Amino acid sequence: MDSPTSAGNSSTTRIVALSSMMDWIRACGLAGVRIDKEELRRRLLMPQYLRLAMLDSIRKKDADGGDHHFRSRSSDGAPIPESPMVVFINSHSGGRHGPVLIERLQELISEEQVFDLLDVKPHEFVRYGLACLEKWANNGDICAKETRRNIRAIVAGGDGTVGWVLGCLGELHQKGRDPVPPVAIIPLGTGNDLSRSYGWGGSFPFAWRSAMKKTLHKATTGPICRLDSWHLVVQMPGGEVIDPPHSLKATEECHLDQTLEIEGNVPDKMNCYEGVFYNYFSIGMDAQVAYGFHHLRNEKPFLAQGPISNKIIYSSYSCTQGWFLTPCMSDPSLRGLKNILRIYIKKVRCSEWEQIPVPKSVRAIVALNLHNYGSGRNPWGNLKPDYLEKRGFVEAHADDGLLEIFGLKQGWHASFVMVELITAKHIAQASSIRLEIRGGEWKDVFMQMDGEPWKQPMSREHSTFVEIKRVPYQSLMISKERLANP
Repeated sequence: MDSPTSAGNSSTTRIVALSSMMDWIRACGLAGVRIDKEELRRRLLMPQYLRLAMLDSIRKKDADGGDHHFRSRSSDGAPIPESPMVVFINSHSGGRHGPVLIERLQELISEEQVFDLLDVKPHEFVRYGLACLEKWANNGDICAKETRRNIRAIVAGGDGTVGWVLGCLGELHQKGRDPVPPVAIIPLGTGNDLSRSYGWGGSFPFAWRSAMKKTLHKATTGPICRLDSWHLVVQMPGGEVIDPPHSLKATEECHLDQTLEIEGNVPDKMNCYEGVFYNYFSIGMDAQVAYGFHHLRNEKPFLAQGPISNKIIYSSYSCTQGWFLTPCMSDPSLRGLKNILRIYIKKVRCSEWEQIPVPKSVRAIVALNLHNYGSGRNPWGNLKPDYLEKRGFVEAHADDGLLEIFGLKQGWHASFVMVELITAKHIAQASSIRLEIRGGEWKDVFMQMDGEPWKQPMSREHSTFVEIKRVPYQSLMISKERLANP
């Protein structure tokens, strides 16, 4: 029987184990030209009065907080930076690398343009730092105007950190404060799938001091790509989400699509949450393993000193959660999602909702936006044109307005998928998704988006709804190289 994946996929499995090593080699810049440190700094460095004005505005949480730096500066024209750059670093990511990376980047650029996310949150930068620049750009300051127009950002962290920054920059779209700074990535997380998708690699380079210069240079010259963003709404009957990630916020109201009617009685009190993801949303056993791993890492941080140790612990933890022991039918927590879940989708160029069956054996369902999932794997696969046509699918892209929905069965199936010996269980492609979850014997279910898991309580009497729709604007990413299909 023909495989649904293209023949080139078989060679992929032979190089998976070498991916991190190749990422390291490429990041070192051994084949690149020498980058002059002073020339690089000249291109990146903002004039001192702008740096200090932005920093004071952020500290005071007031867009007017840095005004005195503009009034006190000399009348001489300040040099306008060619590629002004700000860096956000999650110093808790990457084991021991966060603090030394902050020091290195401050040396290459300036202290005021490198922000530790423990001290400066990205929404504070957007609401006060950029607002300060915009105010004085509108007041006729040419340097402020050009800096605001050309500014770019680098995020040093994992996928969750990158998504956090992208979400805050999305406020600029909503309020008409264009242009939105495009984002490059320094991978410090465990999976780093967003970083891999745009050529920045899957791991922190061992020759990191020299690699930082090349990263900064590429971040100023790399082409800008578009990335779909997906808005997620959770509507639940009373109760609260347990340990929600920072990307999922409680909200007073949430509006589900009224063209799909809700069956049964709606409870008097409904609680709502909303958030945005960029790579994937999943429900089921993979999210349960991620949830347990995150709690273990928070309780015993000495166990997780970097991406490699994280992956070892993660793999070990998945074995203890019952994913590999599917036949335990006496325990309802080990049964398939079919028992608790209905899926409705809108297909490409279609405005009508359609219910699709949940495969009986599936224990985790993933809605994927990028080609990378689980540390650079492609579970959807590079599908042949005739298979795409037969299933009514189209070739997957990160900016096509579609999510690829696939299922993972027991742990052995997931393991074969993750080493790319087989593809996942293809379910659908969708421009919108609604999940209806009813508890039965289950008290809760686990969910995650972009690697941030939570425990979702369920009710026997009333359904919980999760609805996913594309955000009307796209995020801007800097690609390290010109990619044919980011």
